[in-house]
Amino acid sequence: MSFNLSEWALKNRTLVLYAMILLGAMGAISYANLGQSEDPPFTFKLMTINTLWPGASAEEVSRQITDRVEKKLMETGDFERITSYSRPGQSLVMFMARDEMRSKDITDLWYQVRKKIGDIRHTLPQDARGPFFNDEFGTTFGNIYALTGEGFDYAIMKDYADRLQLALQRVDDVGKVELVGLQDEKIWVEIANTKLASLGIPLVTVQQALQSQNAVADAGFFETPSSRVRLRVSGEFTSVEDIRNFPIQVENRTLRLGDIANVYRGFSDPPQPRMRFMGENAIGIAVSMKDGGDILKLGENLDQTFATLQESLPIGMELRKVSDQPAAVEAGVGEFVQVLMEALAIVLLVSFFSLGWRTGLVVAFSIPLVLAMTFASMKYFDIGLHKISLGALVLALGLMVDDAIIAVEMMAIKMEQGFSRIKAAGFAWTSTAFPMLTGTLITAAGFLPIATAESSTGEYTRSIFQVVTIALLASWVTAVVFVPYLGEKLLPSLARRDASGDVHDPYQKPFYRRFRGWVEWCVRYRKTVIGLTVGIFVFSLLLFSFVPQQFFPASGRLELMVDMKLEEGASLTATQEKALRLEVMLGENDMIENYVGYMGSGSPRFYLSLDQKLPAASVAQFVVLTRNVKEREQVRGWLMEILEREFPAVRTRVSRLENGPPVGYPIQLRVSGEHISQVRELARRVAVKVRDNEHTANVHLDWEEPSKVVRLIVDQDRARTLGITTSDLSTALQASLSGVAVSQYREDNELINVEVRGDSHERHALGLLGNLAVQTENGRSVPLNQVATLESGFEEGIIWHRDRLPTVTVLADVKDGALPATLMQQIMPTLSQVQADLPPGYLLQVGGTVEESARGQKSVNAGMPLFILVVITLLMLQLRSFPLSLMVFITAPLGLIGVTFFLLLFQKPFGFVAMLGTIALAGMIMRNAVILVDQIGQDMDQGLTAWDAIIESTVRRFRPIALTSLTAVLAMIPLSRSVFFGPMAVAIMGGLIVATALTLLFLPALYAAWFRVKEEHAEIGRASCRERV
Repeated sequence: MSFNLSEWALKNRTLVLYAMILLGAMGAISYANLGQSEDPPFTFKLMTINTLWPGASAEEVSRQITDRVEKKLMETGDFERITSYSRPGQSLVMFMARDEMRSKDITDLWYQVRKKIGDIRHTLPQDARGPFFNDEFGTTFGNIYALTGEGFDYAIMKDYADRLQLALQRVDDVGKVELVGLQDEKIWVEIANTKLASLGIPLVTVQQALQSQNAVADAGFFETPSSRVRLRVSGEFTSVEDIRNFPIQVENRTLRLGDIANVYRGFSDPPQPRMRFMGENAIGIAVSMKDGGDILKLGENLDQTFATLQESLPIGMELRKVSDQPAAVEAGVGEFVQVLMEALAIVLLVSFFSLGWRTGLVVAFSIPLVLAMTFASMKYFDIGLHKISLGALVLALGLMVDDAIIAVEMMAIKMEQGFSRIKAAGFAWTSTAFPMLTGTLITAAGFLPIATAESSTGEYTRSIFQVVTIALLASWVTAVVFVPYLGEKLLPSLARRDASGDVHDPYQKPFYRRFRGWVEWCVRYRKTVIGLTVGIFVFSLLLFSFVPQQFFPASGRLELMVDMKLEEGASLTATQEKALRLEVMLGENDMIENYVGYMGSGSPRFYLSLDQKLPAASVAQFVVLTRNVKEREQVRGWLMEILEREFPAVRTRVSRLENGPPVGYPIQLRVSGEHISQVRELARRVAVKVRDNEHTANVHLDWEEPSKVVRLIVDQDRARTLGITTSDLSTALQASLSGVAVSQYREDNELINVEVRGDSHERHALGLLGNLAVQTENGRSVPLNQVATLESGFEEGIIWHRDRLPTVTVLADVKDGALPATLMQQIMPTLSQVQADLPPGYLLQVGGTVEESARGQKSVNAGMPLFILVVITLLMLQLRSFPLSLMVFITAPLGLIGVTFFLLLFQKPFGFVAMLGTIALAGMIMRNAVILVDQIGQDMDQGLTAWDAIIESTVRRFRPIALTSLTAVLAMIPLSRSVFFGPMAVAIMGGLIVATALTLLFLPALYAAWFRVKEEHAEIGRASCRERV
């Protein structure tokens, strides 16, 4: 190529200096304005369709609502899975969009789902309410506050919580603010059923009177010649006392409602899902960040507002932090910055020691330039700082100096041989610029399968590809434009001459002579070298089966999740009783910083990868915060011990927070089929086999126990004679037991339901149900047991479906540090008999961590053909030879030798992130191979024989290849401590060490064997080549 960019840079030094200053300033400004968050942007491709049908059993809901909704949803074709549960009176269908759907297409899909369900609304039962849609699952409430106040009731606390919500909504960078654990206010009118019967007052009369009295009705207006005068009729309730004094007309008597009923102001009973903080009732205030915001700035803004808001609260009421994501992010970013600084120090030390002080300075000054260009590009492409991009920056740091080292090393060598600075820079451009560019692009292509992975795991890790590719391209620009300028300014006069005045040949030093001898031996005994390499490679493949497998490691966050699940159908009162007992124990442990309990539901999503619990009366969840990882593990062990000892009848679980997409229980096996009883029987057999494995714990089915039910067998003939319908019976029972809303009390901007129900004794005495007075159409009352027979029994409390089939899932945790993938390999062979006994149409499928890992692996594998195509195209463009391109390509898998040995040596699992590192490693290996093979070709063009070209090129490329690999490997050492990126760093370290040795010793032997090179020397050509090179 006639145009020489490096020479141009040295001839236009002022422009280059200006570009360096400008890029440095842009990089600094961009870094200061990059959005910071804990996790990368992530789309939850989940929508729920919730339909209520009061009074229906789970089986009726399943058949009449859930099945119809599922059937219609399947017509979209864009689903990964459709799961649902049917409970008495409720259907909840969860539509999970296809993994490969892009985030921008999800909004349109949600519109299609709403439209399709709207099309079948008329086919659902007439008295069904809904469907209601929810597609906002991705909101992460990183900051959660608890408003507590001993002696204050929920009404007063809610009033202050509303004010706090409004104040927080005005803070910069705040997205949503939601209140958690609210209890709706009610005005209860409790009337004893027996009293009504004795007075001959129909309950309907009371209900209708209250309803009509407090209704808002238009009384009209007078249209006068000058104005319009509206009429307002008094009588609406303005206080609870008004309701007590409300007159009820019965026959010829007038009674005050307060004389026959207990009227009082209270809250939901049974309570709604509630929140407790450190043993006190609380209202949670959950704050999320706007898209693209900076979580650290949000944290500062919230802290300032927090102090002001605390002062505005009355004495005794406190606003306390429950979850503080900015603090967690600050600690995480601080840790990564420390790792980045350590890696930077290592890179600089390697440069100074191997290249010398002034030559090393050239590399040192190139690093801020590459980082500046990287930060500016990250800002332009809207890539924020989070755990994935920060890890990618550390990963890129070891690679981004490679081009600078190669360029400055070549320039220094040429100057040693007597070249001028401009000529040395020009030679570096002509000999290495394009092999370097090809190598850089091949290294970036190694991360290409991450970019094309169409899955939730691919979306989560995509910024690894983006950041590394940006950094590598920036490093090449730096190497060919800025390094020549820096070299011209910083490199000393390196030309060395002997006594006769001839230029000293740097490649005749004792070390290079020894290394030349090793390479020559490898080329001469090429078959032995190739045979040994292939043998070691096959051996490493066999050893790889012993490497532990993992999806994503646990998070380093200090919270523990404690789940409690009572039997299906348990009351919220029973759940609260168990949760309060555990609360007392948590309060006595000094290692716990704070704890928050959610009863009747799970925690809001305060962390992206949280596996959220669906609301249910039988569920409670605690979030326990500890001070450090060591204490977290101690508290975890203590919790597991006391839960097993103190709560044997409750299904409990203590788990750390996860990394990556939420999975839940690590071991999951699903049994699906047409008949629930048969599916459950098969699932129990699977559970037995899972329980037999000594490394599993907490093995159970996700739905098993039935719920209690009392069936009323109505004598229809007698009921008709008395003028009682089934609907009348249901209404009477509901009014006496649960309560019926008959009106709304309006207070300021609040609407408070006025509900009529039986007194406490009637509501809780199941044995007296038969004596409940049922009123006939003429106002008389008869006991319930005169028109109906009461039968106690059981029914399904919940029915789970997956893709329209009843599905029972066997769930289990792992213990003793075992890994789910390893356990599944042990468990699956034991299930062969169960699989053989599956009736046609029945399925036994693996779920949990293994399924998610396989899905992520599949999405990455789908990008491999593109990776191979791009790499071979780049090789062909650079080498312009099929045999050479193929030879370089087959060196790529050899890094697996080092990967296997290092993962086994350091006992690191091979997970999704390590797999990405292994694929990227192939690009790094081929980069070195390209540079070496291209050098051999250049030497042969200079007149060397193939034999001499192989040996001399390998000797000359030894230092840049060894230095770049050493830099990359040593820069990984700080990253290897990371829980998330550690396995990837270890894999790259091991693979690169072995691959470098193979590039310098195996590749020459392979080249010689590939092209059948014979030992021939051309001394004249060799000498002339040395003069040039």
